[in-house]
Amino acid sequence: MAVILVVDDEQDIRDLLGLYLKNEGYQVEKAACGEEALELIQQKSIDLILLDVMLPDIDGIKLCMKLRESSHIPIIMVSAKDHDMDKVIGLTSGADDYVSKPFNPVELIARVKAQLRRSVEFSMAVKSDVLECNGLRMQLDTHRVFLDDREVDLTPKEYGILELLWKNSGVVFSTERIYSRIWNEEEYDVDNVVMVHIRNLRMKIERNPKKPEFINTIWGVGYRFGQ
Repeated sequence: MAVILVVDDEQDIRDLLGLYLKNEGYQVEKAACGEEALELIQQKSIDLILLDVMLPDIDGIKLCMKLRESSHIPIIMVSAKDHDMDKVIGLTSGADDYVSKPFNPVELIARVKAQLRRSVEFSMAVKSDVLECNGLRMQLDTHRVFLDDREVDLTPKEYGILELLWKNSGVVFSTERIYSRIWNEEEYDVDNVVMVHIRNLRMKIERNPKKPEFINTIWGVGYRFGQ
């Protein structure tokens, strides 16, 4: 039984979300603020977080970024802010999905199920020394990459980017997040540096670099592995 943490300062919302989730067979934990949420995450095994952006102590964006420093728990933002830029900010902070209030309960549950399914697939993948997808294979123990059984020669940075995106399949990474994780130096022309490496990586691992199937661009947000 998956455990869902609902973080929202409005009790009515916490109770409503809790009701929907329990009806689907999930176990529900609730937190009214960021600090309470952090305590629950440390104390319990949480499988997914429904996180409101507007919290009384620490806003959901900052909380999400803090959690992403050490955790891959799926996070779905649930917010009254429904402008495109708000969604972009939410996703680039590390959230896996973004749902606007008022939300459709059926759609919300579908998104929860999708993120939990992706999380299970990710967990199964990282336990293996080999990642495989549509003819692309990555041997983590030997740092070798193959496309249709033909070895692909990647630079250390290209390999690092591919491993980062693949191990977090479905998660959107901004150029800033990719740079901070792969390069251990001061930021300089971050967008251009990352874009060049992504382009070179696609030339090597994509059958058709103009129509990538592995490294996808999410316009205005960043890059992710998979559809």
